[in-house]
Amino acid sequence: MNLQITKTSLSRILPLRALFLQEANHQVRYDACHARGWSDTYLLTADQEGIGYGSVKGRDSLDERDAVFEFYLLPHYRRLAAQAFSELLELSRASFIECQSNGLFLSSLLYEFGHNISSNTILFEDGAVTRLPNPGTVFRLKTEEDFIPWLGDQDIGDYVLEYEGDIVGAGDFLLHYNPPFADLFMEVDEEYRHRGFGAYLLQELKKACYRAGRVPAARCHIANKASRACLLRAGFRVAGYMLTGEVRK
Repeated sequence: MNLQITKTSLSRILPLRALFLQEANHQVRYDACHARGWSDTYLLTADQEGIGYGSVKGRDSLDERDAVFEFYLLPHYRRLAAQAFSELLELSRASFIECQSNGLFLSSLLYEFGHNISSNTILFEDGAVTRLPNPGTVFRLKTEEDFIPWLGDQDIGDYVLEYEGDIVGAGDFLLHYNPPFADLFMEVDEEYRHRGFGAYLLQELKKACYRAGRVPAARCHIANKASRACLLRAGFRVAGYMLTGEVRK
């Protein structure tokens, strides 16, 4: 079998990537790197038949192409995984591998070909419907008249949480991820934290996300215990971790 890897355009691997996303069935954090031109793509062929692809982006800079972050092979060619991945690393000259631990295929290759593996980000998926009591707030869309001094110039989305006439929280969900998934984010005024506002805000953002036809997901820094507790209370559960490793020479 003649295995070849060639640099190609995104359009040529879209049918294969559709299979990758279907198999993953979870939010792909770096999904937008493809459409925004932040990655290079390689087509894997066997006897001139397309059997998979690999994608490389910059680990720390948009201008670099030093980290493999997606790798897919059709199931009946996965016996070639080690050979194909090794050749991809050599051709792309990637120094790092970045993946999600819930992406089992690439994460298994990370442990085979990488070392100094670490994580700083927890990934969450919706795990339960919650019925947290309303802590005396109004969840609503933000208006042009709303003034949120504690946010400064930061844009924190289209939804706000109002308490006794003051906006104490704000958030939204981002849609530049693989459908049907969306990424929730929010912020609560420091003066009003640890009072249940954050979890309630996330609960209501989840509802708004579903009404928009999307499935909510989220993430936080692994050291952010407050955010993690808030997400868990709002019915999220840990789905995995972002993993980064150096390519073993």
